[in-house]
This record gives sequence, structure tokens and C-alpha cells, in this order.
Amino acid sequence: MASITTENKRIHPHKFTMWVAMGSIVMMFAGLTSAYLVRRSLGNWQEFSLPLVFWYSTVAIVASSVTMHLAVKSFKARERVRYRQMITATTLLGLAFAVLQAFGFYQLHLQGVTLIKGSNPAASFLVIITGLHALHVIGGVVALLIIFFRAYQSKVKNYSVIPVEIVSTYWHFVDALWIYLFIFFGLTH
Repeated sequence: MASITTENKRIHPHKFTMWVAMGSIVMMFAGLTSAYLVRRSLGNWQEFSLPLVFWYSTVAIVASSVTMHLAVKSFKARERVRYRQMITATTLLGLAFAVLQAFGFYQLHLQGVTLIKGSNPAASFLVIITGLHALHVIGGVVALLIIFFRAYQSKVKNYSVIPVEIVSTYWHFVDALWIYLFIFFGLTH
């Protein structure tokens, strides 16, 4: 009996792997934002404000975290219709976040901020840091799309909450990471 209770308290190996990966990602972004601060103090730094659309993208990703939480809750309660609605909303909000981010960079370009070739270090750091975040968001959107399509399959082969919880954990992580970056850029620009 003791081995059963001990076994139930163990973290699932896939969840553990996700936490290790997220720890690595945190270290990468901590290093990048630290390098940003060091480089900023050296001068030759172009000041510009982030376009308003970045606020809208932030609202979209925060809302997607709420719908993701509700999706997990619905999945656990075996409310299939509600789960489908919430995972659909999460996926659409994730895609909206990505589109709004792209539009934000387009607006920066229209403001005369050179983002890639011949850019100022401020713009280069912004592109690198948010670009890396975008890659992680794209990975999250792909994972969302996978569980989205699984939600609409007519046959349920396995009703395990583990994949949904892993995607949820990762999605909340990229949300929190964006909030950190948004506040960081808001305070340093």
C-alpha cells in the first residue's frame, strides 16, 4: 500500500521534462535581458516606445491563459463541449497574439525603427528577445493545435489529462514570460 501512495506522488516524466525545459528557457531569457541592460548602459542606444498594439497582444495572451485554465478544468470534469470551446478560444487567442506581435513590429518599422539589417542595438535586442519568445509561442500554438484537433476527434482512445496539463503548463509559462518581457521593455524604453 505504501508503494502505491509513493508512486502517486511522483511527477509524471513528461511534466518533469517540461519543468526542466522551462527552467532552461528562463535562464536564457535572464541572460538576454541582463545583456540588454549591460549593452544599454554603453550608449548608442535608440529610444523608442512600443506601439499600442503590444498592449492588445498582451491582453490576448492573458485571455488565452484564462481560457486554457478553463479548458483543463472542463477536460477534468469530462465536459467535452465546454473543453472544445475553451481549447478553440485558446488556440484562436494564441494565433491572435502572434498576429498582433507581427503587426507591432510592422508599426515599429513604420516609425523608422530599423529592426534587422543596420539596426541600432536597442532594436536588435528587441527583435532577438521577442523573436525567441515568438518561437516559443509558435511551439505552444503547434501544441495547442494538436490538442485542438484531438478534441474534435470522434473517438477518444485515451482520456488522459497529462497532455492537456503539459500544454497548459507550457502555455501559462509563455504567457508569464511575455508579461515579464512586456514589463521589462516598458520600463527600459
